Amino acid sequence: MSEISYGFVKKMEGTTYAEAIDKITAALKERGFGILTEIDVKATLKKKIDADVRPYIILGACNPNIAHKALQAENQLGLFLPCNVVVQEDEAGDILVSVIDPVAMFRIIGNPQLDEEAKEVADLLTGALEAI
Repeated sequence: MSEISYGFVKKMEGTTYAEAIDKITAALKERGFGILTEIDVKATLKKKIDADVRPYIILGACNPNIAHKALQAENQLGLFLPCNVVVQEDEAGDILVSVIDPVAMFRIIGNPQLDEEAKEVADLLTGALEAI
């Protein structure tokens, strides 16, 4: 697993794109997350602007218990929810799974009441990434 300034990335060895989606979805579910949205970027861009891009999906993951607590501390937090998880095939044909870093994301808000929830979500998301 590698880190970028706003998230974490794992290259999946010996896994297909579809398998990676299934694996991260299951790992997230084990940690209390549901998938609220699925945006198939490849299909959407093909339909909307006839662009051919590599396989790329954005999964909107939400842990309802933590989201509820965080929304009580910051009522506009919905602008940052759900937490995005990306599964993509890169230019070399490798499968990459990425998760957002809630600590980095919530830093913009500047509400210290969210620090605990951000750290908890980050630990759960990176735990899911490590498990696949």
